[in-house]
Amino acid sequence: MAVTEASLGPLHRADGSATYSHAGYSVICAVNGPIEVQRRDEIPDEAAIEVNVRPAVGVGGPKERHLETLIHSTLRHLILTHLHPRTLIQITLQILTLPESDSDLAPSSHTHLLPPLLNASSLALLHAAIPLSTTLISTIVCLPHSNSSDPVKASSSTAPITDPSPAQLKSSRSSHVFAFASNGDVVLAESEGVFTIEEFERAGEVARGICLGEAMVGKDGDVEMEGEEEGGVRLGGDGGEQRTNGVGEGKKGVMGLLEGAVGVKVREGERWRGR
Repeated sequence: MAVTEASLGPLHRADGSATYSHAGYSVICAVNGPIEVQRRDEIPDEAAIEVNVRPAVGVGGPKERHLETLIHSTLRHLILTHLHPRTLIQITLQILTLPESDSDLAPSSHTHLLPPLLNASSLALLHAAIPLSTTLISTIVCLPHSNSSDPVKASSSTAPITDPSPAQLKSSRSSHVFAFASNGDVVLAESEGVFTIEEFERAGEVARGICLGEAMVGKDGDVEMEGEEEGGVRLGGDGGEQRTNGVGEGKKGVMGLLEGAVGVKVREGERWRGR
């Protein structure tokens, strides 16, 4: 599995910031808000959300605008906008690095960029202390072509590929991005390519195990919550035993990694207390 790195607070002039790197993709996110909003964008009973995605090279185009729409529609269901009416929450995402073979993908392909963008956004929102109903974890899986000419056999024998490289994405039959809340609810499902319902469901279960970890997913697919609260990030407990190089990873999947990144920042902030 590809190495994942996450950190909070790399930018000192933003209310919240985070970096997220995985499989050659690196993203930095800055969050500012709640801040004053222009009168034409003001919403009387909730905060407006602005998402800006900047590519690694050049200026943004239709693909970046589409990514902004997907991220906006996902985050607006997580952010408790009603707590800050007539304000603006600004989310800026800068793609820092891409894999060398990323240029081989079709210019219109966008699913491979969603997981790092969403995970960086989730961490930056936490660092900015923006009120959230839950946290978010995202990953991508793809389905390769099968050698069988029988559609039924091809569907049953095709195993989803986790952490696909650009070359694998290019040669795959379909790619699927899933984002899960910390309680296991699906908050985003975006797919490209040709696939069956059974393949989509199988890809979703594989993605759920990656994001939430095998220890939190029951045999029937239900998520086993360890804490009393279903939202937010759970710190303490056995989380310290699952951290690698200061970042939590292990049976909790990507969720454990994000918990570890937040835990590192919390401990740094408490050093002045002499703990």
